[in-house]
Amino acid sequence: MKLNTIGIIGLGLIGGSLALDLKKKFPGMKIIGVEKDCKLNEKIIKLGLVDEIKMLEEAVSESDLVVLGTPPDVSVRLLDKILALVTDQVVTDVSSVKKPLIEVASKHNSCGRYVATHPMAGTEYSGPEAATNSLFQNKACIICDHQNSDADALELVNSLFSEVEMRIINMDATEHDRHAAYVSHISHISSFALALTVLEKEQSERNIFDLASGGFDSTVRLAKSAASMWQPVFELNRENIIDVIKNYEKQLGKFREAIANGDTETITSLIGSSNKIKKVL
Repeated sequence: MKLNTIGIIGLGLIGGSLALDLKKKFPGMKIIGVEKDCKLNEKIIKLGLVDEIKMLEEAVSESDLVVLGTPPDVSVRLLDKILALVTDQVVTDVSSVKKPLIEVASKHNSCGRYVATHPMAGTEYSGPEAATNSLFQNKACIICDHQNSDADALELVNSLFSEVEMRIINMDATEHDRHAAYVSHISHISSFALALTVLEKEQSERNIFDLASGGFDSTVRLAKSAASMWQPVFELNRENIIDVIKNYEKQLGKFREAIANGDTETITSLIGSSNKIKKVL
């Protein structure tokens, strides 16, 4: 992989973790950071995420590869600006919604320099402090509409994520956004909704602390995720997410009706059917 300088825009969990992994694997690689919150710059340098912080235009000009690690709504805006600046640089992003970014890229003559990716990795934490080594190891990296990217750009991005030990999967962007709504986005919505339900009913935080066990903790863990990251996802993937919520409500309704009627046979059947997920996971 011929990559001397990489510019990472947005040094939160994903951007920062990618920087850490690349620094470990390629000590000679120069990493330039771009972060709009100037208050974070000193912290980013102290954490060793990047070699230096620069303005967007400088970072794009000096980099072989530009990675957008910003929230998806910000990435949509910045991609338009970045593709107007690139010559032969490669540009990629890590957003969990792909169709809006691909639509922006399609309007540029340099659209072939863009590779739409979604590394399926993360935690409920955000910000530079959340960056961690080996976040991507053995996870899937989805590359969408790869036929739209130049061969050398695609090869570079494939190599980059392979180097951090991800499995590369090619997928249509429309299908990706639909599947992401089912396997990722609804998990966060469910967690947010359950946290709100518990907080509304359990007025005593002490009760929650005393009674909450591993199952509850794992279910609401995602409710600690930042609104700044997830509100844009819900907005940009709205239609798919609404469909998922409708189907989720349908399944909840089946449980509600069976429990209300004391229908143990149906309850057992529903749980048994849900257990089939073990074959997938």
